[in-house]
Amino acid sequence: MEFILLDGTQKTYLQQAAGILRQAFPHCYGDCAEEEVQEMLEEGKLALGAVLAGRLAGLAGAAPRYDLTAWELHPLAVEESCRSQGVGSALVRELERWLKEKGCLTLYLGSDDEDGSTTLSEGNLFEDTFAKIRNIRNLKNHPFTFYQKLGYQIIGVIPDANGLGKPDIWMGKSLVR
Repeated sequence: MEFILLDGTQKTYLQQAAGILRQAFPHCYGDCAEEEVQEMLEEGKLALGAVLAGRLAGLAGAAPRYDLTAWELHPLAVEESCRSQGVGSALVRELERWLKEKGCLTLYLGSDDEDGSTTLSEGNLFEDTFAKIRNIRNLKNHPFTFYQKLGYQIIGVIPDANGLGKPDIWMGKSLVR
């Protein structure tokens, strides 16, 4: 697997990136994947691609927040035929390496639970919030466990961010501790 920085000159890879986003998140990027790819290429942001056999297998983006000390990982998507083969993990690790060189201290992300994939979607998350976070369980293959395996931890939630009982789960990782 080869990692590349995506830029506006790589038309084929950018088309493949839009296709991967549409495939991975049809409800979010079904009709605007090309726009999301263009946003990833904006000045100051980082767009990383994983290439296998001449095709884009996945992509990861990051945007600086809080000057350069904290960056938001968004998005991370892997081509369906390449999932569960280490592409996503490798992309995140490579992104972390790049960001650490840029002076990033913390990498964070939001991971929505819009379909009852975790126990955080059960009941009122405004009650006993921290106990519910501490006792979270994965009910339907939610990606929070993927990120936990890479060293990320839940650092907060936004209850009902995506509708009643549909929280946004915030996760983060120190790149220097």
